[in-house]
Amino acid sequence: MEIEGPPGLGGRAGDGRAPPARGPGADMIGRTAGILVELYARVEPSGWRIGDRPGRDTRRARSWLGEDLDALEEFTQGYEGLLKVQAVGPWTLAAALELKNGEVALSDPGACRDLTASLAEGLRLHLEEVHRRVPGAQLVLQLDEPSLVAVLRGQVKSASGYRTHRAVDRQLVEAALRDVVGVHGDGPVVVHSCAPDVPFALLRRAGAAAISFDFSLLTERDDDAIGEAVEAGTRLFAGVVPGTDGRLSDPAGSVMGVRTLWRRLGLAPGLLAEAVTITPSCGLAGASPEYARTALAHCVRAARSLADNPE
Repeated sequence: MEIEGPPGLGGRAGDGRAPPARGPGADMIGRTAGILVELYARVEPSGWRIGDRPGRDTRRARSWLGEDLDALEEFTQGYEGLLKVQAVGPWTLAAALELKNGEVALSDPGACRDLTASLAEGLRLHLEEVHRRVPGAQLVLQLDEPSLVAVLRGQVKSASGYRTHRAVDRQLVEAALRDVVGVHGDGPVVVHSCAPDVPFALLRRAGAAAISFDFSLLTERDDDAIGEAVEAGTRLFAGVVPGTDGRLSDPAGSVMGVRTLWRRLGLAPGLLAEAVTITPSCGLAGASPEYARTALAHCVRAARSLADNPE
């Protein structure tokens, strides 16, 4: 969970982040598994596996989430503004959670349907709980889908590692995403993918208000889909700032590629402030707290540079 600043190019995440590196149950898969309804997961040597009943791993994930919500409520007394709630999307979850036979849920269409329904209901309840604790917040839901492209291309490996699971039909992928996106009907949903070839058109049709991506992975093949998304009103969260500790370029240099893309697409410079938000490339889970603060401040300065000089 992150507290956000004002929307638009100047928007930035604050320092109130729930730490991810506390072990199983605080990781992205375990944390999302902890909010599932009537599905439970436990840690195996190979990863998270669906079980019959809530065990210590589920209880730990839920306990940490409860502690984080308590801290959030205390930290945000009287807060009014954007508050981002983050979870793994249905297809990355299906590509990571194992069934009893050791294969991931992606291998079983019925398991995928059950997982999507459980996630949708769990997110609905979680959003209600966050809203109850921070009533002045405008909630933004972010779904992380780093495995989405692999699911669409049939590149998710089997348990043996010698084969891959069949590609999932794009209409099924879109429908499941639409079901999960739909639980936050009162607010915007951002879908994040840090893989190459983000399916911009599919995510837009599924109802994403914004698409978050690693800008360095874009190619000119993405131009048409990006242009269509912008013209349809979809916001772009352009990940141009490195997400792990390192030296940062000057703010204007960080957004040079965004200006180049805009000119190549032939879009009006005035659209930049409405359509683009500057972000880290793929979250800040691997960054030190000091670098995270520096990177977020850099995002704000880079966004201002882009807004002041869009051409």
